[in-house]
Amino acid sequence: MIPFPALICVLLVLLPHVVFAQFGDFMKEIDKLSLPGSQALGDDKIVSGLKEALSVGTENTVNLTGNTDGFLKNEAIKILLPEKLHSMDKALRLAGFGPQLDELVVSMNRAAEQAAPLAKPIFKDAVTNMSFDDAKKILNGGDTAATDYFNGKTRDQLATAFKPEVEKTMNQVGVTAQYKELVGQYTTLPFVKVPTFDLDGYVVGKSLDGLFHTLAQEEQKIRTNPAARVTDLLKEVFGK
Repeated sequence: MIPFPALICVLLVLLPHVVFAQFGDFMKEIDKLSLPGSQALGDDKIVSGLKEALSVGTENTVNLTGNTDGFLKNEAIKILLPEKLHSMDKALRLAGFGPQLDELVVSMNRAAEQAAPLAKPIFKDAVTNMSFDDAKKILNGGDTAATDYFNGKTRDQLATAFKPEVEKTMNQVGVTAQYKELVGQYTTLPFVKVPTFDLDGYVVGKSLDGLFHTLAQEEQKIRTNPAARVTDLLKEVFGK
């Protein structure tokens, strides 16, 4: 057995070598991190993966909503007559105008479906201009962090783009004329009052609600369903 004083002497001799070796290993790791482009490569991959996911998600969203029946046959986003007009709807159906009201609903949804593709370049610009900090927050955020980001960044711009398209489509398919005719029929009924209502603005708002609802679903698929990660980069970034 080594006497205690001798053991202390041995440790004092060896300890600097041990500490120096550990410090050397530590500095090697620091050197690796400080190599040109090493951290940037990691950042670039995070941003690229997130932007690719958003490109896939927004493309799917526009494809799903911007086709015939994209709104009409999707009960989650189908545009119905507003609550403010429910009394008119009920009264006119009792008076035999149910088919006309149903056609009005179809036409509103057709307007939304026609407007949806206008979102594609606006979403694309939002993805292109996204900062690294934004991308990191989205990547580490909740299941709808990207959708919330888009809603905040693009909703006003989308509304501006959608409004003339919705107005044009609603005029082409006869929504405005149908609505005015139904209001006229409603006013012939006793003891009724027609509420002031911006039908075009209502359809624009509901179109955007449906668009972001669908985008949220697409985002959740990419985050939680490996099968929705259709590229190697998506699998790498979202699989961690």
